[in-house]
Amino acid sequence: MKSIVVSIVLSSMLVFSSVAQQVSLDRVAVIVDQGVILESEINTLVTQVKRNAIANNQTLPSDRALRTQAIERLVTDSLQTQMAEKMGIQISDPQLDQTIANIAANNNLGMDEFRQVIAKDGIPFEVYREDIRKELITGEVRRANVRRRVYITPQEIENLVKLIDEQGADQAEYHIGHILIGFPPQPSDDDIAKAKATADKVLELLNEGSDFTRIAIASSSGAKALDGGDLGWMNINAMPTLFAEAVQGKDKDALVGPIRSGAGFHILKVKDLRGIEIVKVEEVNARHILIKPSVILSDDKARQKLEKFREQILAGEADFAALAKEHSADPGSALRGGELGWNDPEIYVPAFKQALANLEKDEIGQPFRSLHGWHLVQLIDRRIDDATDKRKEDKAYQLLFNRKFAEETEAWLREMRDTAYIEVIEPEAETTGN
Repeated sequence: MKSIVVSIVLSSMLVFSSVAQQVSLDRVAVIVDQGVILESEINTLVTQVKRNAIANNQTLPSDRALRTQAIERLVTDSLQTQMAEKMGIQISDPQLDQTIANIAANNNLGMDEFRQVIAKDGIPFEVYREDIRKELITGEVRRANVRRRVYITPQEIENLVKLIDEQGADQAEYHIGHILIGFPPQPSDDDIAKAKATADKVLELLNEGSDFTRIAIASSSGAKALDGGDLGWMNINAMPTLFAEAVQGKDKDALVGPIRSGAGFHILKVKDLRGIEIVKVEEVNARHILIKPSVILSDDKARQKLEKFREQILAGEADFAALAKEHSADPGSALRGGELGWNDPEIYVPAFKQALANLEKDEIGQPFRSLHGWHLVQLIDRRIDDATDKRKEDKAYQLLFNRKFAEETEAWLREMRDTAYIEVIEPEAETTGN
């Protein structure tokens, strides 16, 4: 009996000692304004960096340098988290679940498979989940504070578009078909008029679907007439200036002309092209009503509210635009009766994009959840648009924005850190008893 008691006491002492060691490790290591960073947070981040380095066969600096970098990262995260609290930025559980589901879907994984992948990396799923929540919150804080610091002029966009075009010009190649309705030597006005009339007639036949090769063989005065007028692949910078100016920006199968030169009237066909980005996009025009859940409006109540709106609209008892103006939490579109205008569906969050993809013209879908809240959406119409020039401008804008946003983010973080109260608390030296 005595040995059992001794065993229990020893076990208790060991447990107490272990707990004491854990508590001593989880001390406050850094004070950051109104928040603190714990020793365990620093150790966890350092361990994670080391694990990643081993997995990627990378070398690392000393533990002291790693610790300094880890503290800097955690200080920055803490300042952003505190700012998020002041701004009232929160990510609800449904928003978080939707984001994680989207991450899994983008990796072609179901949620069970995704959990297994996370577990294999040695990360508890709840820890991963909260890390994603923190990333979403800090992302919102950065966007809210840095976006207004970024200014891009139309001239900057225009200059970058020109640079992109110049860089792409060397790769631009056109497969050209050519028909020449030639002039006789020293043509008279009547000769020129007759040639123009013939060229117009040829172009009319081609537009009606006549075979280009057959007409070229029959009617062209060009050197490649017997080859069906096929000039082959030509670099935009290598072809005659007259042709280059005429075909630049034209789509595949485009007919161009008649173009007059000293030799006669030329008709060109762009048989194919390569090295050129031609963007055709489907645009959608839609309208929506957004209801955001809150402390006094649960997720279920928000969904039910939109379901009732849908029933009233379909029954002719309510007007979509009127409901949007009165109830939608999206102020920009609410003023327009919920209308979002013509847009590439890619600009929308995945849930919104998917909902639009499943709708027919004028159809009102069932309420659905996105990161922003609950939506009721009606697809007004679809169209196919040549977005090449717009895409170039968008690409230029995005390149400029990304560069300036990164620069301004660094400046904003430095300013925030410089004005914060930060105190690193060094651990007390251990004392040895006699």
